[in-house]
Amino acid sequence: MKRDEIVSKVIEKGKTFDFVIIGGGATGVGIALEAATRGYSVVLFEKSDFTKGTSSKSTKLVHGGVRYLAQGDIALVREASVERGRLVNNAPHLVSNQSFIIPTFGLWDELMYTVGLTLYDLLAGRMSLGRSLRISKSKSLLRMPALKPKGVSAGVVYHDGQFDDSRLAINVLQTAHEYGALPVNYFGVSQLTKDENGKVNGVVANDELSGETYTIYAKVVINATGVFVDDILQMDNPTVAKSIRPSQGIHLVLDKSFFPGNDALMIPKTDDGRVLFAVPWHNHIVVGTTDTPINTTSLEPVALEQEVNFILNTMGRYLTRQPSRSDVLSVFAGLRPLAAPKGESTKTKEISRSHKIFVTQSNLFTMVGGKWTTFRRMAQDMVEKVENTLDWEKTKTKTKNLPIHGYVKKVDHNSNLYWYGSDIDGINQLVTNNPEMGEYVSKSLGIIKAQVVWAVQNEMAFTVEDVLSRRTRCLLLNAREAITIAPKVASIMAKELGKNSDWEQKQVDDFNRIASMYILR
Repeated sequence: MKRDEIVSKVIEKGKTFDFVIIGGGATGVGIALEAATRGYSVVLFEKSDFTKGTSSKSTKLVHGGVRYLAQGDIALVREASVERGRLVNNAPHLVSNQSFIIPTFGLWDELMYTVGLTLYDLLAGRMSLGRSLRISKSKSLLRMPALKPKGVSAGVVYHDGQFDDSRLAINVLQTAHEYGALPVNYFGVSQLTKDENGKVNGVVANDELSGETYTIYAKVVINATGVFVDDILQMDNPTVAKSIRPSQGIHLVLDKSFFPGNDALMIPKTDDGRVLFAVPWHNHIVVGTTDTPINTTSLEPVALEQEVNFILNTMGRYLTRQPSRSDVLSVFAGLRPLAAPKGESTKTKEISRSHKIFVTQSNLFTMVGGKWTTFRRMAQDMVEKVENTLDWEKTKTKTKNLPIHGYVKKVDHNSNLYWYGSDIDGINQLVTNNPEMGEYVSKSLGIIKAQVVWAVQNEMAFTVEDVLSRRTRCLLLNAREAITIAPKVASIMAKELGKNSDWEQKQVDDFNRIASMYILR
């Protein structure tokens, strides 16, 4: 993906696209792929970087939703379980089978979770990732040596998916681009345009890098901006009621030594009824999550003290070695764009994660709710909603079994670069052409210079934060290490982008300001 080439196609005079999609998170990138593969012309605008917000800050799980099963939302669990299986098949370099163990504390726990998770497997049908089963106390402790043995009666093993969210988004966009879609980051929509009948027929968009403003016309405009959907809805109608109720979830990243082994830990019911996970990810452990109602939205939400304490204290009840604040390598927070329920319930954990589509009188299409696991199905529903509402000729989805960019049949998880899939060849070629590209930027995180160059040349990375937070995951894995290597990354990027030393220093300063929010003091 070359941004200059894409922008030149977007701003061609006299052009009307089928779709303009606002938002470059999970929802928007999915719709771009779905529409492009059906033959539609597509532009996607993201005001910041792709997945800058919520979609880069998930629990890193592609899951059917054990908690939703307990809430009786069978339809959502079935849909998510099937989509989970499709993602494992379509993007095996980024989505893999992850075994989880629920420690049980008595016969009732064993019976309840074994029966419940057997139903979980059955709902997935042939897309199941593995059979759930009870294992003895001794086997449970052997597989989870960091678990406190007191009170443990046995364990129940089940399977879900583990993935890299931002990397998946980039690869989905690359796939969409291969089908003709035109995704652009750092391009913000400031206004909707309407025809003489009051129907939305385009957007006014600002190129944040060049400062230029353009009017782009489209047959349909999709609002896929997550927790910011109400901002776009208010461009259409300033008096519109709020459509979402955001909820904050935070995650702490710890060294793998806190929970060694290949299994993930799942605590289905903590003191306040929330689920807690400890998931292996890029040779670290991601622990989360919380579910806190939030009144204000932000691209960089900050973890609240009570959220941090809740996770540390709860993990300390289950692990032989209690993590402290100083053990946390990074803390990140994301906001869930939950569809606002009817009534006044403030318990966000009770609000459905199902997605909802609604269309305004002026034909602005908006998606709210949903989650990464079901992003493909969400996109399918949106394109079909557009076709039905506007009486377009019906097309068929082509994404159910579509390999995502980077697809490889066999993934070598021993390689530091495995999550690039087939793009490993391109990165290796950079090193072959210039051996200096093989030098480490961060030895502890396994990042080499070629990855920075690759991100700039092929993945539309324009800032140090783009590279360290989303094209690689350094910021989320170890914020202090990310700050240490930021000057090296800025230097490499400046050479690629033709920038001067002032740009380098500003990039480092800007990155350090953001990265400091990922460090517990």
